[in-house]
Amino acid sequence: MFFCGIDVAKRKHCALILDGQGQVVQGALSISNDRPGFERLQQVLSSLSESMLVGLEATGHYWLALYEALTALGHEVVVLNPLQVAAYRRSGVRKVKQDTTDAFWIADYIRIANLPPTSRDTPLLLQLRELTRFRAQLVEQIGDCKRKTLCVLDRVFPEYETLFSNVFIKSSRELLKEAVTADEMAQFDLSELTKLLQDASRGRFGSDKAHAIQQAALHSVGVGFLTNAVRVEMRCLLEQIDLLDAQVDQIEESLATLMAQIPQHITSIPGIGPVTGAAILAEIGDIHRFDSVEKLVAYAGIDPSVYQTGQFQASHAHMSKRGSPYLRHALWQAASMAIQFDPDLRSYYQARRTQGKPHGVILGAISRKLLSRVFVILKEQRPYQIR
Repeated sequence: MFFCGIDVAKRKHCALILDGQGQVVQGALSISNDRPGFERLQQVLSSLSESMLVGLEATGHYWLALYEALTALGHEVVVLNPLQVAAYRRSGVRKVKQDTTDAFWIADYIRIANLPPTSRDTPLLLQLRELTRFRAQLVEQIGDCKRKTLCVLDRVFPEYETLFSNVFIKSSRELLKEAVTADEMAQFDLSELTKLLQDASRGRFGSDKAHAIQQAALHSVGVGFLTNAVRVEMRCLLEQIDLLDAQVDQIEESLATLMAQIPQHITSIPGIGPVTGAAILAEIGDIHRFDSVEKLVAYAGIDPSVYQTGQFQASHAHMSKRGSPYLRHALWQAASMAIQFDPDLRSYYQARRTQGKPHGVILGAISRKLLSRVFVILKEQRPYQIR
């Protein structure tokens, strides 16, 4: 069997082919990142009679077009994490870093590591990852807009935040579209204010809430001369929040469609819902890349860092926080939900809290437990069963 290592770059890739004994069959071959370059690579690969395994690093997004072209032609492709190749490269004697040597190390790594080809579900998983990461960015933008909204209110009506359980519930947002500063709230017609609150809250709020708002506005220490400026600012911020919320809903619909096409059972684990499950599945990708749960835990960056020098051994270990931050965040969210819906993990959480363990430390341990369950579920392709 032959092993082709490809060092991926933006404009040109570098390919090198080894045989089963690690001898170079095809020296460094420069391939342009376009259709003629892919056709030239195919000519070289098809000229060799034996079966071929192709390895390439997941460098940015530059590997995607090459991966699609190779799999469309029927080649078996292994997509590698650059950290894997970097670690293997350090095992060499010479410290040489160039495209030619990188292609050699990739080919040699897939030759000795006996890695399975990347799953054919990879295109679906990549779509899933694209959408889950984009959703995370939108959610971050929503949070940023909300922080700016609170900053505006803190200047012109600082008491407003105490009037609602959440400033961003529908009734509050509808009110802020009509009035922002304490002066505007105080001058609002009481009957109109009552009706606005009743309609927006579906009868939950009425005259009592309207009266409380006006009383707070009359005694507010908010700045009044910013009224004209913050009215425009608040309108823009609320419109952005509405737009981003609608876009998040669209993405979640697309995620549900993709999840239905991928064989998975991780949403059967208590605490892992459709959106969190999509993020976890997308970041893990092909589970067969990990031959042990410890490697998956390390990839998520929730393994403990170790500090030891001479006779000193650190007694308190922190998360290494290497690997995918998106996977780590999704696991943290799942852990927060699991302590509510999983009796076993809820008991575990309560027992550790009784022992004086901090909330964050316990959630980190629960994240690891959940990831162990995910590992088994994906490996065995079966639903989770509560013992």
